[in-house]
Amino acid sequence: MKNFNNICLLFLGLIFSSVSLIAGNPDRQGEAGAAELLLNPWARSSGLHSMNTSCITGIESMRLNIAGLSRMSGKEFVLANTRLYEGSEVGMNAIGFGNKIGENGAFGVSMTAMDFGDILVTTADKPEGTGSTFSPSFFNIGIGYSHMYANKISVGILVRAVSEALSNVNAFGFAVDAGVQYVSGERDNFRLGISLRNIGSPMSFEGEGLAFKAPTESGVVVSASQRAAEFELPSVLNIGLSYDFYIEELVIRGLANFTSNAFSRDQIGVGLEVIVSEMFTLRGGYKLEVGESGSIRDNLYTGLAAGASVELPFTKEGASRIGLDYAYRTTNPFKGSHNFSIRLIF
Repeated sequence: MKNFNNICLLFLGLIFSSVSLIAGNPDRQGEAGAAELLLNPWARSSGLHSMNTSCITGIESMRLNIAGLSRMSGKEFVLANTRLYEGSEVGMNAIGFGNKIGENGAFGVSMTAMDFGDILVTTADKPEGTGSTFSPSFFNIGIGYSHMYANKISVGILVRAVSEALSNVNAFGFAVDAGVQYVSGERDNFRLGISLRNIGSPMSFEGEGLAFKAPTESGVVVSASQRAAEFELPSVLNIGLSYDFYIEELVIRGLANFTSNAFSRDQIGVGLEVIVSEMFTLRGGYKLEVGESGSIRDNLYTGLAAGASVELPFTKEGASRIGLDYAYRTTNPFKGSHNFSIRLIF
């Protein structure tokens, strides 16, 4: 009974928090920073446009709904690479490890880093470049825990450290994610998921790069430091549901998701996943962005997404498996994004 009461309190907390997110001020669109927290490096969930809030499991849940972490079996290790916005030369790399604790708990850690390539250093005197290059360092590390109750309700919480830095300017902050998943039906057909992401402290840049030299009235040149404005993290609420249809060795999963962004327009979408003998998976999704007046407008990550997975055993017992995942998402502009992942389950 005590555990049940705690779960109810968490549900209520998520609901009340969601009200404040949905009722965000439209004038705040585009004001948040650390936008890399909204990017998904994992291929399986990217193939569904990150809309599988209700049914995501394992390491990938650390990016979308931490409650799904406890629904993995044993240990899981994932490496991922993303070619963002084909043609922009921007990439993203991620690594994650999760471990089951007892029958119902799971612990996980993941790290994601952006790859901006080599950027030319330009100055007012040399706008074409000085011959030197630099590369920003954007990375975040998340540590999460999830617990499952009677295989029906799982809850989770994650703490993420966020760092953005150049050689002489940097910003650092913390974010918290929380999530719930509910499973019901004779074969766990129906699933419901709610997650809150990127709730944290404001960030601001500081460092020697913000210093400048200025003359005083007496003609003496002194060094002064500018104060950079603070920026909020891009808070997000996800509400999703899914239902599985079983046809012998075939599982057809339909899903729908609603995303409320505190600093941009809301998004809705649907997806479909076809799983054959728990070895081969095809998936796809379509996402729309809803304008202030209710009209549908295109954005960078709206439209189609698709992907596929192959998961094969590499031991005679079949308990240890290796998975290869790929996803493609259309973008406007650029030529889409490609996600690649390799998973070891043991």
